[in-house]
Amino acid sequence: MKKLSRVSNVSNSFATFGFVAILLVAIFIQQCETKISEEAMLDETFIQSVIKVMIEKFGDKYSERIETGVTQVQKFWREEDGNREEFEKFCMDNFVIDSKKLKKSFQRLESTFENISGLLTEMRRELHWHLHVNTGPILPIDYLIANFSLSAHVDEDLYKSKVAFFVLLNFKVHTLDDCIKYGDEWSREKWAQARLAQMFTERVPSHINQQIHEAFVSADNYISSYNIYMNNLLTENNKRLFHKDLKLISHWGLRDELKAQYNEENGLLRQKMIYEVMKKIITQEIPAIVIDNSDVEWKVSTNEVFGEDVDNSPEPNTRYGHLFNIFKAVKSADSYYPLYPTFIDRRFNKHREIPEDVVRQLFVDLLTSEEFKQTGELIKKRQKRDLQPFDIWYNGFRGKEKYSQKDLDKIVSKRYPNIAAFHAGVPDILLKLGFDIETAVFLQSKIEIDPARGAGHAMGAGRRSDKAHLRTRVPEGGMNYKGFNIAAHELGHNVEQVFSLNRIDHTLLEGVPNTAFTEAFAFVFQRRDMEILGLSEKDEMADHLNTLNQLWSVCEIAGVSLVDMGVWHWMYDNPDCNPVELKNATIEIAKNIWNEYFFPVLGYEDAIILAVYSHMIDAGLYLPDYPVGHIIQFQIEEYIKDKNLATEMERMCKLGSITPDYWIKQAVDESISVEPLLKAVRRALKVVS
Repeated sequence: MKKLSRVSNVSNSFATFGFVAILLVAIFIQQCETKISEEAMLDETFIQSVIKVMIEKFGDKYSERIETGVTQVQKFWREEDGNREEFEKFCMDNFVIDSKKLKKSFQRLESTFENISGLLTEMRRELHWHLHVNTGPILPIDYLIANFSLSAHVDEDLYKSKVAFFVLLNFKVHTLDDCIKYGDEWSREKWAQARLAQMFTERVPSHINQQIHEAFVSADNYISSYNIYMNNLLTENNKRLFHKDLKLISHWGLRDELKAQYNEENGLLRQKMIYEVMKKIITQEIPAIVIDNSDVEWKVSTNEVFGEDVDNSPEPNTRYGHLFNIFKAVKSADSYYPLYPTFIDRRFNKHREIPEDVVRQLFVDLLTSEEFKQTGELIKKRQKRDLQPFDIWYNGFRGKEKYSQKDLDKIVSKRYPNIAAFHAGVPDILLKLGFDIETAVFLQSKIEIDPARGAGHAMGAGRRSDKAHLRTRVPEGGMNYKGFNIAAHELGHNVEQVFSLNRIDHTLLEGVPNTAFTEAFAFVFQRRDMEILGLSEKDEMADHLNTLNQLWSVCEIAGVSLVDMGVWHWMYDNPDCNPVELKNATIEIAKNIWNEYFFPVLGYEDAIILAVYSHMIDAGLYLPDYPVGHIIQFQIEEYIKDKNLATEMERMCKLGSITPDYWIKQAVDESISVEPLLKAVRRALKVVS
């Protein structure tokens, strides 16, 4: 009977498999038939007939606009949007020839999209509030609420309501090549109209947008809770190296604590322990139970965990599972982007508007420069020891080396004992940076400060009636120096966000060309953290030291970015991989980048430390914005040396989201280049010994 039963089960399994196979084939055929029917419905002969009828009605002088508009609508029109007659009727009824009416339509669309963008931003902020802001323990319902997203459905609804088709019919979609070639001849209104049309270069189904949203939310939640309780880490001799209640998030907190130890007694021992923790996070050898858990002790060198009923099993490759889930989600949208068929294309050509090969070459130029190598030799000389992989975060060039971590924490906590004190102090910070009192108070009125769960974050508003939000960690007893340093960075973001929304001529040009540019302004503020605290020294030597620090920092994050880029290319080449294979590939890519660019400088082979950044897991190819931002920051710094930071920053921010090269040329009179930084480093190396 058992044997018969097994045969029966196998037969049932084959029957089930056969049914599923037939069903899948049927679905595939239906999808193909739908696509064929849509293409047949709007075949070229029909489209040309519509164009001809419209030209006869509206006149030959509109022929180019008519042909462009009808063709653009055709690309995204589906059977569900209407039949041939309805397509033709829509085009005939909604093509606008009166220039005043077209301008009014544009103005109403601009106002509408400001409100849509703003309301979606406000809703997203509220839905993620308890995950991003420290409001107490996270509840299970908070994750479910954060997964809800109206924005996932908005694009599709704009097509269904025909708003998107109105835009495509009346405004030309300009490619990146068009923007680069002709942008300097366009008026501000023309630029805004170009950005309006570029909103509709894809039509991603809402369920796919929802999947993408959920994948990023899940990864963000994972990273935001990835804390290590440092006082619970034990040496081989069961010694504790860190003070009580020190909880550090990976990677930001771990990295910043490592950087802070360069001027501390026994700092090298602490740095080596942090480095071991980082390596175990990358390799996923870290015991899962020590993550965000204050109730266990961890002997890092042996991976032993101590506590009640502890299980020292390693984290089950969760880190790479989240990255792979994001990859699968965004890849599922590829076929809906005719101009940008991969996520890599979208990141570089759609979002950054800087081709990947251009970005890569900027990084390679820095990492292979003689200036980078000579700076490494100088650090070795100043450290009086062989360099370690974690010395990519050496910060001894900065003026704060004269102050201990404890001294800086004391100064900051006294000035900013809580969030309210920091918010109240924003005008004073801005005044020290050169802003006038009226502008400083205005900026403060448009910025809210929230206690962060994560390392820190700046979230701009989407409409002028709303406020930007700054998040930073403020532990009991007051803000510490690391929190202040992060807050200064985020304040730079917020000031840019307020200027580029509230004081710009067209809200469709709100923002800056890409994330690297807002990072540049954030770095400008962050670099002045000691100046804000009244602890910096204004002299030529300090400028040279800051230049060397700038080069070292940008080379570190350029290497990390090359790893990020390499991992994404590997995933596209191996789309059927699993988290274990992805982990192994990431480690191998990190080693290769290290050996090619960092081994010649630091003299240490096969380091994997470049794979530690959390952005790689939850931000989807975000990392290249940082080194590009550093490069742009230096160009801005050089330009404003003899000028007022506040005046120039507002002028630059009001340029808006035009193409990067056009923006930088208007801002500082030159293209994006590493040469200004390398030239300044050559000067600094002659002086600093």
